[in-house]
Order: sequence, then C-alpha cells, then structure tokens
Amino acid sequence: MKIKVLHILNRLIIGGPSVIAIDIIENLPSKYEAKLIVGEKEEGEEYGDFLIKDNHAIIVDIPHMRRSLNPFQDLKAYLAIKKVIKEFKPDIVHTHASKAGAIGRMAAVSCKTPIVIHTFHGHVFHSYFNKTITKLFILIERFLAKKSTKIVSISQSQKEDLVNKYNICKEDKVALIPNGINLEKFEDTQLSKRQAWRKKYHFSDDMILVGIVGRMAPVKNHTMFIHVASHFHNNPNFKNVKFIIIGDGGTRLDIQSQLERLGVSYVYLPDNLVAPEPTVIFTSWETDMDKAYAGLDIVCLTSLNEGSPITLIEAQAAKKPIISTNVGGVADTVKENHSAYLIESNDIKTFVSQLEYLIKHPDVRKEMGENGFNFVKENFNQAKLLKGYDQLYTDLLLASPQ
Repeated sequence: MKIKVLHILNRLIIGGPSVIAIDIIENLPSKYEAKLIVGEKEEGEEYGDFLIKDNHAIIVDIPHMRRSLNPFQDLKAYLAIKKVIKEFKPDIVHTHASKAGAIGRMAAVSCKTPIVIHTFHGHVFHSYFNKTITKLFILIERFLAKKSTKIVSISQSQKEDLVNKYNICKEDKVALIPNGINLEKFEDTQLSKRQAWRKKYHFSDDMILVGIVGRMAPVKNHTMFIHVASHFHNNPNFKNVKFIIIGDGGTRLDIQSQLERLGVSYVYLPDNLVAPEPTVIFTSWETDMDKAYAGLDIVCLTSLNEGSPITLIEAQAAKKPIISTNVGGVADTVKENHSAYLIESNDIKTFVSQLEYLIKHPDVRKEMGENGFNFVKENFNQAKLLKGYDQLYTDLLLASPQ
C-alpha cells in the first residue's frame, strides 16, 4: 500500500516554493502517492503548470485560497481542504508557505491527519507588514507550530530565526532540509543557450547584462536595483551595460514611474514600448530560466527578506557571479566573496562599487561562476533534497502511533 501525501501550496506560480514542491512530488520514490492542492494566482503572477513534467500528482484547485487575508474566502478554502482530506485520507499533510500553512494545517489537525509537516520557504516576520500585523502572524505561527508534527527550515539562518529570534518552536521540532535543484540543465549547452537567448531579445554579444529575477513585490526591493542602474545610465564608460528585470508583478508600474523620475530609459518588452537604447529592460516572465541565466553575465538580488532563494542557486548552477543583499538565508545559499558579494540592504554605493568591479574584470566573473557551480553542486543538488524529505517522511511514519 502506498504512502499518501497531500501537499498544499499557496499558488502554483513561478517561484521557489512551486519548484521545490513539484520536485518532491515528482521525484520521491514510487512508494508515495501524492495529491497537490493549490490556491489562485494573483494579478501579475505567472502560472507555473509548466514546472510539472510527469503529472504524478492529482492537482486540486481551490480558488478561495488566496494570498490576501479574507476571512470569508479563507473559511471556504478551509472547508474545501477538509473535504479533500476526508476523501484522500492522507498519511501526511505537507504544507508550503504561509497561507497554505495556516489553513492547511488547521484542516489537517481537524481531520486528525497522523502527520502534519510545514515547510517555511521564507517567513513574513519582517519587511512584509506593519508591526501589529507582524506580531499577529508570529503568534499564529507559534500556535500552528504546536499543532505540527514537524517544521522544515530551508537554511540555518532561517532555523535560527524560527527557534531563537521569533520563538516559533523548539529546536527539536525543526528539520533542516536545504533547497536543491536539478543542476544539469543549467550547466549544459551554455554557449548555444546564451546565443539563442540574446538573439531573441536582440542583445549583442559584447553587452554586459546585469539581471534580477523574481516576482515584483515590495519585499523584493526592485527600487534598489533601478537606483543602481541609474548610476550607469548615460555613463560613456559603461554604455554596453544593460539591466534586465526578469519577472513581473504588482510593483512594476511603480518601478517604471521611478525610472521616469530618475530619467533612466527603459522598455517593457511585452508591450513593445519604444525607448532609444534603453538602460533597463523588462522581459516579464521567462519559463526557460536555464536559457535566461545563460544569457546574463551577472545576477543580482536586492530583497529585504528571503528564505533560501532558488534564483541564487540557479544562478550559481549557471556559473554566474552574484551581488546580493545579505538578508535571511542568502548567506547560507552562496559562498561569500567566492561566488557572491553580499551587501547590506539599500547600500547602493557599495553595490555600485562591487558591480563596477565585476563589469571591469571578466576573469573574476569567470572564477566566481566556477566557484558558485562547485558550491551548489555540493550543497544544493536535487539528490540531497529528495533524500532529506524521504528520510523525514520515513522517520515520522515509523514514530507515528497509527
């Protein structure tokens, strides 16, 4: 008899939680039978159904489960999830991210599911909401942790936050399982992918492309990225440097307005806007990220809060040097000063200085890229991720009184 695992995910969109959840579902041993519940994506987000390769899981859409707080919709989602649990009768309910974690765990506990696991792909304990709402979320997570069989942290820094900084739960309740991905597609045929991606967007081979990848939301702090770009705009010494924003979301129009106020030219490619030799290029969402990383020269991250960013794992797998803000689990995800330079949030001056250095030194870029690949190959490969979750499931099942 197969072990039934019900995964509950906020939204099946482009992003780390979707990548990891689908990887677990599709690649764990065949002794597991999986079902996946997903909520509704928001405006500006890209549906991530292309991530599913083998269709090992039955997918149940619950449109009432949305990112924003709405007691009426949340109650509907809770009841819908309970219905699925009663019909599927899972041995394990495994929730991913905050909203799914809250509603899904309460539904699982109500249905007396033997094992309830929650993975913190990040947390909302700073840089998301005001102090009052943040305190409320901390209290909720403390309560939910007591109802959980196990909490999964994806980085050592995040574990420290959960256990010591925010007192979400005791250390013995936390399992540390770092993210991991299939690295092969990012390493293979780099040159041909680079040429094809640049040809697609009419980037010449001598351009230095500095990219940022991800959902455009306040916590990702794209404002810092464009202020960095403004230092290079119209500078004759860096006329071949372009800043590429891959992704989309709710803050894009505000970022474009800021660019206009800064006097920095830009183009949003889906709209085919005309901009003479734009400094900043918005591509919107990309589905073949191995090709996009191959086309870039330097990858940036400017977030105010992160878990263990998949984008930085992918960038290192593609042998790209990184400049990132030193937040959350970023320092655990890169090898500082070997594959990445880490900068304090909103320290634009230092960010610009480090970027200038990388632009001027292609040999350093190459060395950092090689360092990054070796680092993720050892620490963030798919096999380690799958072994971690398989072992966790097995241990909890053996310890369960069912």
